[in-house]
Amino acid sequence: MQYIEELGQYEGSEVTLKGWVANRRNSKGLVFLILRDGSGFCQCVVSAEKVDAAAFEEIEKIPLESSLSLRGLVVKDDRQIGGYEVQVSGFDIIQEAAEYPISKKEHGVDFLMDHRHLWLRSKRQWAIMRVRNRLIYAIHNFFQSRGFMQMDAPIFTANASEGTSTLFETDFYGQPAYLSQSGQLYGEAMAMAQGRIYTFGPTFRAEKSKTRRHLSEFWMIEPEMAFYDNEKNMDLIEEFLRYLIRDVLENVREHLELIGRDISRLEKADAPFPRITYDEAVQILKGERDVNGRNSIKTLEEDLKKIGEDIAEKKVKIDEYESLLAAGGLKKGKINYYRNTADRLKNEVKELEEKAGNIPQWIDSALHFKHGNDFGGSDETVITRLFETPLMVYNWPREVKAFYMKRCEEDDRYVKGVDVLAPEGFGEIIGGAEREDNLELLLERIKAHRLPPETFEWYLDLRRYGSVPHAGFGLGLERFVAWICHLPHVRETIPFPRMYGRLTP
Repeated sequence: MQYIEELGQYEGSEVTLKGWVANRRNSKGLVFLILRDGSGFCQCVVSAEKVDAAAFEEIEKIPLESSLSLRGLVVKDDRQIGGYEVQVSGFDIIQEAAEYPISKKEHGVDFLMDHRHLWLRSKRQWAIMRVRNRLIYAIHNFFQSRGFMQMDAPIFTANASEGTSTLFETDFYGQPAYLSQSGQLYGEAMAMAQGRIYTFGPTFRAEKSKTRRHLSEFWMIEPEMAFYDNEKNMDLIEEFLRYLIRDVLENVREHLELIGRDISRLEKADAPFPRITYDEAVQILKGERDVNGRNSIKTLEEDLKKIGEDIAEKKVKIDEYESLLAAGGLKKGKINYYRNTADRLKNEVKELEEKAGNIPQWIDSALHFKHGNDFGGSDETVITRLFETPLMVYNWPREVKAFYMKRCEEDDRYVKGVDVLAPEGFGEIIGGAEREDNLELLLERIKAHRLPPETFEWYLDLRRYGSVPHAGFGLGLERFVAWICHLPHVRETIPFPRMYGRLTP
C-alpha cells in the first residue's frame, strides 16, 4: 500500500491506495473519483473499458465517504491536485457509506459545527489542520534549537494567574481548584531552575464571549527566560514569529494556497516589526496620528464605501442567477452550478453586510476611546489595519495589566508589558512582559488586585531566594493559526472547539 503524498515516487508504476471517496463525478464510460487517505487528495479515473460491467455500475453509484482499496497506474498530470492521477485497474469496496450529510451546497455554521467530526474531512479543514501541525513542529524546533527546555505546568491550580472572573472552578478532593488560565507563573519557577524554558499546553478561560477570537479551551506556548528584560523579550518574540512564518511558507505553502490564503501578505511579515508605545497606539486609534500617510478613521470610511459597492455588485449577480433558475430549461449541472453559486454569493453578502455594520461602531468606539483603557477587539482591528507586519505595543497602563508585570522606572503608571497584534485586523496573538522581581512591590500588587496572598506564597518565594530580572510571553496557538490561514473565526483552528455555547461533538 502507498500513500497519496508519496505518488511522486511511483510515476509510471502500479500502486495500491486505500482511502475514502471525497468526491465523485460520472461521465460517459468514466468515473472520476477524488480519493483522500489523510495524507492528501488524488483524482482516480475508473474506465468502463478496464473494469467489468458490474464493478463499473457499482462505482458509478458509490456514495461519498465510502472507503475503498484501489489499484492503478500513477500518471503525471499537473492539472490535478498534487500533480498526479491514478488510472484505476481494479478496486475493492471496504464499506459503502450511508448518505453523507455534508453536501456540496452551502451549509450554515451551526450545521457544520454540529457535524465537526465529519467536517474535519473536507479539503479546507484538512489543510488548516496540516498548517496547525506544522506550526507546532516549528515551535518546538525553534525553542529546542536555542537551548530552551520544554517543561509542563499543571492544569489544576489553586490560584488565578490573570483574573478571578474567568476561572473554571472544579472540586479537587474536597477543595476548590481551577483549570489553568496560563502556565506562566509556574514557568517562572521552572526558569529559575533551568534558565530558559517553555511550556506548551491547554489553558482555559471562562469568558462568556462569542467573538471570532475567543475559545474557552485553547493551547498556549509560554517561554520564560531568566536574566531577560523586556527589550530582549521583544527581540525574541520577533525572531520567533519570523521563524514560524518562514517555516510555514517553506513547508506548507500548498496548504495555505488550498485554503485561499493571500501568501503575499505573509511574505510582508518578513520585514522588521514596528514597536510603538501604548500612548502612540491610542493616538493612531483615535485618528490623531497617521501611519505611512494613512489615517485610521479615513481608512475605515473608505472601506465602508468599497464594501457597499461590493455588496451591490454581488446582489446583481445573485439576481442574474436566480432569474436563470426561474426561467427553467437548464441542464442538471447548470442548475446545481447556478444554485450553489447564488448560495455562496448570499453568504458573502451576509459577511460583507456584517462588516459594514461593524465599521460605524468601530469609528465611534475609536473616536471616544478613553486613554488608560485596555484595547478591545475592535480597537485592535482598527489599529492593525494600518500595518502589514505584526505590531508590538509596549509600556501599558498598569491598571489594565496583570499584577506580575514590572513597573517602568521612568513612569510607574506604566508597566513593561508588550502585546503583539497581528495585521489584517486579527488582533492580539502574543502577550508578554518583564516580571516584577521586587518582593515588596509584587506583594503590593497582589493586594491591589484583591488576590489572596496565602495562595501565592510559593510564587513569592521566587523573589525571596535568588530573585533576578526575567521575562516571558505567551502565544495563543489558535489565534496565530487563524491569522496565518486568514480564517474568519478561531473555531476552525482546533479539531474540536470548546467555546461559549459549544460543548459537542
